[in-house]
Amino acid sequence: MKIALAQCNLHIGNFAANERKIADYIRRAKASGADLVVFPEMSVCGYPPADFLEFGSFVEQCYQTALRLTRECKGIGAIVGLPVENPAPEGKNLYNAAFLLYEGDIIGSARKTLLPNYDIFDEYRYFEPNTSFSVIPFRGERIALTICEDLWDVGDDQMYTRWPMEELRLQKPTLMVNIAASPFHHEQAVIRESVLRKNAERYHLPLIYVNQVGAQTELIFDGGSLAMNPRGEVVLRLPAFEEGLAWIDTHTLPEMKPLPETQPSKMEACHKALVTGIRDYFSKTGIRDVILGLSGGIDSAVVLALAAEALGSDHVSALMLPSRYSSDHSISDSLSLASHLGVSCEEISIEHCFSAFEQTLAGKFRGMPEDITEENLQARCRAVILMACSNKFGPMLLNTSNKSEAAVGYGTLYGDMCGGLSVIGDLYKTEVYELARYINRKETVIPENILRKAPSAELRHGQKDEDSLPPYSVLDPILFQYIEMHKGPEEIIAMGFPRETVLRVLKLVNSNEHKRRQAPPVLRVSSKAFGYGRRMPVTGKYLC
Repeated sequence: MKIALAQCNLHIGNFAANERKIADYIRRAKASGADLVVFPEMSVCGYPPADFLEFGSFVEQCYQTALRLTRECKGIGAIVGLPVENPAPEGKNLYNAAFLLYEGDIIGSARKTLLPNYDIFDEYRYFEPNTSFSVIPFRGERIALTICEDLWDVGDDQMYTRWPMEELRLQKPTLMVNIAASPFHHEQAVIRESVLRKNAERYHLPLIYVNQVGAQTELIFDGGSLAMNPRGEVVLRLPAFEEGLAWIDTHTLPEMKPLPETQPSKMEACHKALVTGIRDYFSKTGIRDVILGLSGGIDSAVVLALAAEALGSDHVSALMLPSRYSSDHSISDSLSLASHLGVSCEEISIEHCFSAFEQTLAGKFRGMPEDITEENLQARCRAVILMACSNKFGPMLLNTSNKSEAAVGYGTLYGDMCGGLSVIGDLYKTEVYELARYINRKETVIPENILRKAPSAELRHGQKDEDSLPPYSVLDPILFQYIEMHKGPEEIIAMGFPRETVLRVLKLVNSNEHKRRQAPPVLRVSSKAFGYGRRMPVTGKYLC
């Protein structure tokens, strides 16, 4: 049997566009002589649909769309994903399901058994776990059809008490097919292939895996669709971060030679992910243009470069917003970067605005020394101007804060934390520098002076980030151990970090949760991004 793998970028709730795309892929697959075309998890409606699933009309549109797609399946089968109603009076109202469409009908189905309920996943909120298992016979094959997580419980630390493939194995399948919506993080591709390999090896079956590609708000999907032979060797792999259609013949698949092991570098993968995240965020929201504040520092420089690549320089504009504390090189470096990228860049001084606030508050603040209040006033002056331009001319403001700043609260609410999308909010400061060097791998896009100078918010004379924070070379590893690895203070201290520094950093992280609750969506490129994948109480006292 010839199978086509359809690695698609779907749009949540855009049924008409999704139907057109799926139908086009079915026609292309049929024209190539394919017997079956396989689409990602929840392909009919896009993933994750979240609380749209609580609308009966949304679920009904999914079903009606699938019925219309059966008309395209004449002489070819198609596996699509969608939510379906649970007919039983007990349990959740829905199943996460897959249909096999063929000759104008639904001839087979599968329902997801293992429902992830960790990090960014919340499937048990909506779906009932499957409890019945049936292999689907189709054109000489017996298909064990599973959905994403159903193949993931193969490690030593097993989360679930039931293995779907152990149930399906008893019915003597000849082929495993797994449809998925597995989000990207920079280690996920390696982990994913390892999980799939263990399944192929355990059950001695060839495996077809089709994953979603593209971005949905802060989640980015890299695709990575593939075929494995029964030895767990990858014999077909679709390009990451690209839509596409590829074919495999199940008769020759078992004996096909493996492809060479190739994995992109961490920064290559993050770069592609962030460009994809920006591009899809704006194409799917219908917003064409963006604006950002260009400070002459590394963060705004990287965001500007990514935005220009994702959207085109004509759709990106920058404002330089100097104050009395801004250095000359902040302006010159910003102009050099904007010119290289072909981005419109203007200068508006915040001096008049800041001075007006000083005068307005002079009586109230009489006799009190300057402190962080005046620094925050400058950040808020900039935010007001940027948001005014956003309102007047229509571009969305991009946020330029990094993960280190967000973690310890080194940012101003209603100031530099403003924006509709946080582009690098899941990259620590040291990683931002790594990404900048990757962007400069072929030519100098980001001026070398931006890479060399000490980070500074330039909100007072001679200010440096290290006046307020540990060096990023120390700060970032502590943050990583606490946020990604869930290590407590004593465990981190045992790694050789100074006790006083560790306790101070963890206190900053926990006491600034209220700020992160008000931050924009963060494009996720790590295994633990700030946002709904990391849920912490604002008023908690742990480690504080």
